[in-house]
Amino acid sequence: MPAARESLLDAAYTALARRPWAAVRMVDVSAAAGVSRQTLYNEFGSKEGLARALVRREADGYLAGVERALGSHTEVRERLTATAEWMAVAARENVLVRAMLTGCWSERLPSPTLTAVPSSSAVPAQRRADGPLPSPGDFVQIVRDRAVAVLAGGGAGRGNGELARSCEIVLRLALSCVSAPPGEGGLAELVRGALSRQPV
Repeated sequence: MPAARESLLDAAYTALARRPWAAVRMVDVSAAAGVSRQTLYNEFGSKEGLARALVRREADGYLAGVERALGSHTEVRERLTATAEWMAVAARENVLVRAMLTGCWSERLPSPTLTAVPSSSAVPAQRRADGPLPSPGDFVQIVRDRAVAVLAGGGAGRGNGELARSCEIVLRLALSCVSAPPGEGGLAELVRGALSRQPV
């Protein structure tokens, strides 16, 4: 029932855009998705399960965008610049991505626990949502490691330590721009300036 699951997650995200998570009702989410409330509970188990699955889906979408940004150019500096710009755009356009990257969960948002939660659900995708959710530090490490793997061509070499350091500098610079957006010149100029002093 993947189509129903996506419809329910879309409906939950739309509801969250209109009102605080505490005011989002399961009956409204199921009605907006065009499925029964029982289907919603069968799929997610609870409102907490729905919140975890929603956050997980947005995290996966963010990471898929990272992959696209890393593959968007041939030059290493341009790939890292595109990745930093994606991070800033995703955080600006998606309140859940912003909360995941910064750790700042307002009372308007669901704030599922980052640790794994026990589940008796037999739905495979539900078990995945029950696993631990990435913290802001986890996101830096995940994206840094993906960037190094892509930029190094999947090989492990002596230069990968410097590449990992350059990737982490770019990611942390981009995160700072999520919290305090840059002025004239923007993030791309900041990243290019930082990378000009790095051996990439």
